[in-house]
Amino acid sequence: MRRPRRATVIALGFVAILAVYSATILVGMHVRDLSGLSEIPALPVSARVLRKPAWTPPPLTSIPAGPRGESVRLGMRIFNETPLYAAHNAGAKISCGNCHAEGGIVAYSSPMVDVAATFPQFNVRAGHVISLKDRIQECFVRSENGRPLDYQGIPMTALVDYIAWLSTPEPDHKPFSGRGLVDLPELKPDAARGREIYAGQCAGCHGQNGEGRRPVFPPLWGPDSFNDGAGMHGVRKMAAFVQHNMPQNRPGILTPQDAYDVSAFIHGQPRPAFNPAYKNF
Repeated sequence: MRRPRRATVIALGFVAILAVYSATILVGMHVRDLSGLSEIPALPVSARVLRKPAWTPPPLTSIPAGPRGESVRLGMRIFNETPLYAAHNAGAKISCGNCHAEGGIVAYSSPMVDVAATFPQFNVRAGHVISLKDRIQECFVRSENGRPLDYQGIPMTALVDYIAWLSTPEPDHKPFSGRGLVDLPELKPDAARGREIYAGQCAGCHGQNGEGRRPVFPPLWGPDSFNDGAGMHGVRKMAAFVQHNMPQNRPGILTPQDAYDVSAFIHGQPRPAFNPAYKNF
């Protein structure tokens, strides 16, 4: 029997690596039928308990026909691939779905489910009552390091329609639980220790220099990341997101102290400055 050529072995190895990477993309970012996200397999039992949604998202077949349905689909695309579908307004290489995980349905990952019903609300940072559209603008000028959308424009309408569709109640009207982020205790972070945690747990996906690996893993610092006015620039808020949701393929393995430490390290890295012209958002 002839031994396989070295080039063939290398090619097979590359195909295997590509298959694993593609699976990560599909699970992490681009599962087309959102109703399939009610269970997340291949995780430790403790992580499955934490990540199991208390609410099943509507199937894509429930998107209405006609202009409203087209708007929902556009909103979904903007949400999951913001730099591509809202390029004029997004300065960062970050999508809404990077912080509001899996299309905005994961509990304790700032989910979008039923969020429209919470507006209008008083916003402490803005110092006044804001609408859902105002909150979307905040994301674009801070997390996206970009510019505001046209309030009456197609992209804004599409995002609002997508959020409204995502909040379609289940047949038994079971309420969604898991609003916002997990509540972590106030801890003293150690950025030096956080550097080591980043190297061991984060750099494989987000890069040694925080540059990310687009389109799946967003940049965490540098010119393509969120600016210093974004919510994720706060150590405690980032720690709450990280502890429950990261690493993406092993969520729940970091302790609250680990999350604080790595968030402090990321917080100390260079990033764009917030544009004060948008301070009302």
